Amino acid sequence: MAGHSKWAKVKHFKGAVDAKRAKIFAKLGKEIAIASKLAGGDPAMNPRLRMVLLKCRAANMPNDNIERAIKRGAGGDNSINYEDLTYEVYGPHGVAMLVELSTDNRNRTASEIRSLLTKNGGTIATAGSVSRLFQRKGQIIVPRELAAEELLMEAALEAGAEDFKTDVTGYEVVTEPGQFEAVHKAIEGKGIKPAGAEVTWLPVITVPLPDAKAVEETNKLIDILEEHDDVKEVHSNAEFPN
Repeated sequence: MAGHSKWAKVKHFKGAVDAKRAKIFAKLGKEIAIASKLAGGDPAMNPRLRMVLLKCRAANMPNDNIERAIKRGAGGDNSINYEDLTYEVYGPHGVAMLVELSTDNRNRTASEIRSLLTKNGGTIATAGSVSRLFQRKGQIIVPRELAAEELLMEAALEAGAEDFKTDVTGYEVVTEPGQFEAVHKAIEGKGIKPAGAEVTWLPVITVPLPDAKAVEETNKLIDILEEHDDVKEVHSNAEFPN
């Protein structure tokens, strides 16, 4: 989701109905358990777990759910045996997508994802053809009503942010991955609570969508991919009309 609109994930979490919220919590719980099994249940010593917990906070995931998932992973549950994969995909209208997954059965997941793409105007791309269109960056999203622009910009840039962007909705702070935590802590140190904060894939080149039909077709594929149990994130370079 990150990439096709910088506000999409925030709106997705905030507007989720109960059924969708339960699915979001299940996916986050899976990510927590995997991260905890790989590097322990202490967020201070586990960067991957820290990133997942930021997503949990944005989704208002209950602490009891989080603690159970950490205990399950840190306790060495043998059923947690996943590998991370990234599929490079072309969607409708030439939109490029990076689809990040965690799966316990590579062949099953590959078959299911290919079927979803075939039925919804997408194809698997040649290795490297899509990934070169994205950069790994830290991204912090702050709604306009939650922060004064000058205060936020000063805190972010002094802490090492790479870029600071504004629009009518709010602010976007972009960092190098290694500076993300320092910038995030500096912003929260000013009493500002971001609506979203993560290290993600941001597009270098975007593809403008020409009309409502193109928007609908692109969003449909993104939504269907995100519904798959193994999919963690879908990043796209679609540029949606205002």
